[in-house]
Amino acid sequence: MMGRQIGDQASLFYEFRLEDRIPKDHLLRRINVFMTPVLGGVREQLKLHYSEIGRPSIDPELMIRMLIVGYCYGLRSERKLTQEVELHLAYRWFCRLDLDDKVPHHSTFSENRLHRFRESDIFRHIFERVVAACMAAGLVKGEGFAVDASVMEANASRYHGKAPEEIEWAEPERQTHAVKEYLAGLKAETEPNPDRNPPKVISPSDPCSAWTAKANKRVQFGYGLNYLIDIEHAIIVDVEPTPARTYDEVEATKTMIDRTERCFALKPKRLAADTAYGTGRFLGWLVGRRIAPHIPVRDASERDDGTFSRSDFRWDRRRGVYICPNDKVLHTTGTVHDSKMLRYRASKFDCDVCALKMQCCPKGPSRQIPRDLHEHARDVARRLMRTKAFLKSRDERKRVEMRFAHLKTHHGFERMRLRGLSGARDEFHLAAIVQNLKTLALRILGPPPDRQPTSFA
Repeated sequence: MMGRQIGDQASLFYEFRLEDRIPKDHLLRRINVFMTPVLGGVREQLKLHYSEIGRPSIDPELMIRMLIVGYCYGLRSERKLTQEVELHLAYRWFCRLDLDDKVPHHSTFSENRLHRFRESDIFRHIFERVVAACMAAGLVKGEGFAVDASVMEANASRYHGKAPEEIEWAEPERQTHAVKEYLAGLKAETEPNPDRNPPKVISPSDPCSAWTAKANKRVQFGYGLNYLIDIEHAIIVDVEPTPARTYDEVEATKTMIDRTERCFALKPKRLAADTAYGTGRFLGWLVGRRIAPHIPVRDASERDDGTFSRSDFRWDRRRGVYICPNDKVLHTTGTVHDSKMLRYRASKFDCDVCALKMQCCPKGPSRQIPRDLHEHARDVARRLMRTKAFLKSRDERKRVEMRFAHLKTHHGFERMRLRGLSGARDEFHLAAIVQNLKTLALRILGPPPDRQPTSFA
């Protein structure tokens, strides 16, 4: 016989305890084990950013807990987040809200993000405390790091890009936080960087983002999400936002490594990365810091037209010259070209009478060999590429890529909501906090009973 629901929800009173309604293996219950100590100093740190008079404000710990719920479950819209916290029992329990407690209005988040949270750098503070908790739990070995960047689409239309000189920044509609941050950055530049080409197209609404087509994606404005992870358990030890340009991403790695050593006394013995980081300048910086670069060298010196490549010329380190296949010497004047290389030239008189000229420089009077100022570091990286340790690092480097895939697939983080580098910094810190908390819960408390262990959740 077909059953029929006969209840009419007419009860006036219910016996209800929120704590009993949340499953013991629920993700938020497992994360909450670590949240209480992590958020212990939040109110004290934010105290200076609140007035001593006036009405009591919304509890900042409540707003931070709600934001963590949002980034954990892909609810990055504050309006949608407040609606879900209003209805979801587990969200209420995690945010320490009872059934009849009022959920903060969504506009409260924007006001606090732009002022108190950003001025106090509270998200950075929480991120560092989460990393410290991972270290205390033995999840950070500190022996090997990996670095990579992923493009996140900016909150800016790809159809409205303009040349910088075409934009009137004084117009009223341009007076936004993102534009003010961009103009302040321009004023802070003492002189233009010769290694960074000025952008040809920028977004009027988010000028800090970069016009990019990286990772075989459509051309768009985007930011680079830079992760520095400890290879052992893929704990994110630092995070940094940049415009989606390779040069800025490589430079950000230096900032992250220095900051990690300063904050946590962690300095890796080796760094794994892809070819984009294999520039002479960056490899030279790593070797100078005594960090083994497990990075493929960016090298375009091999020729495929049958003529001699640079590898056919022998480098005499003691004399500082190249020796050609016919035992002639190539010297340099010492002039630095393109701020990164020297040019070694053979004598025209030697090349004119050389029997190997057609194999060496058939279209020129004499052979020239460019040499990077940091060629010694490039040679170090080339030697490491032939070791078993390098092959191991190459496989382990995929763990940072898995972090990006997990963030986009399970957290729905593919497009920015906030604008400007400060907005990107807030979003990236919250994303890294949630990912580290989930890893901490998985590694320390173990996987839920109904779930098989997976890597780097």
